[in-house]
Amino acid sequence: MAGRGESANFVESLARGLDLIGAFSDVHTSMSLAELAAATGLARPTAHRLLQTLIELGFVRQQDSTFELTPRVLDLGYAFVSSQGLWQLARPHLEDLVRVTGESSSMAQLDGSDIVYTARVAVPKIVALRVEIGTRFPASVTSQGKVLLAALDADALSTALATPSRSRVVVAPRDADDLGQELQLVRERGWALADEELAPGIRSIAAPVRDGTGAVRATVNVTVHAAETSTEHLIDRHLDPLLATADHISADWRRLAERPFVAVLDGD
Repeated sequence: MAGRGESANFVESLARGLDLIGAFSDVHTSMSLAELAAATGLARPTAHRLLQTLIELGFVRQQDSTFELTPRVLDLGYAFVSSQGLWQLARPHLEDLVRVTGESSSMAQLDGSDIVYTARVAVPKIVALRVEIGTRFPASVTSQGKVLLAALDADALSTALATPSRSRVVVAPRDADDLGQELQLVRERGWALADEELAPGIRSIAAPVRDGTGAVRATVNVTVHAAETSTEHLIDRHLDPLLATADHISADWRRLAERPFVAVLDGD
């Protein structure tokens, strides 16, 4: 993995440490030094030194001959969520939407060719895929991803789609013309549908969340089990509350951006 960075300021050791953190998953929650070295392509002595550093920082713990992440790793993800103010803004609106629809609702943002979940209010239903804050899915087969991709200009869209997915869910590539036509439809009507494209049984609709400039910065969705809820019912019963929720979150985001910034100086 050496030499990945193009910038003279690229810090390879930091990248390798992040590679070690990223090697863990819900399938590999505890790994040996040999397993981590193999998963990251690092020499064992290098992996060992990096792991000791992560242990001292509190991100990794060692149990006998294996290593596992600690809850402190969540700080890395929540720092982003908190900096955006998404959860604080979205939570009451998502909770209201879930009360109205009786279905799970989430927010997501685009990262390359993936969506990343940044807020979620779930109802207890059995679904094919586990979803939590930080979960990644390929954008082109999700309703939220289609909304976010549709908001990009041509160059940004090409760049996003060319970025390798980091999701653990592997899907077949979308035909470029077919995806382009669908994204144009999303732009025209202002919302998107994904009908069992990500996984069997998962059907959802999503609407854009805009910042104070009107730019699409995130999405909010309603997800249902396809065996329980038809596409027609999903759209007829849940689309209007979804659009209203997206508008309310956007309005709160706009008001937050309009609040005057007050600097707090030491000693004042």
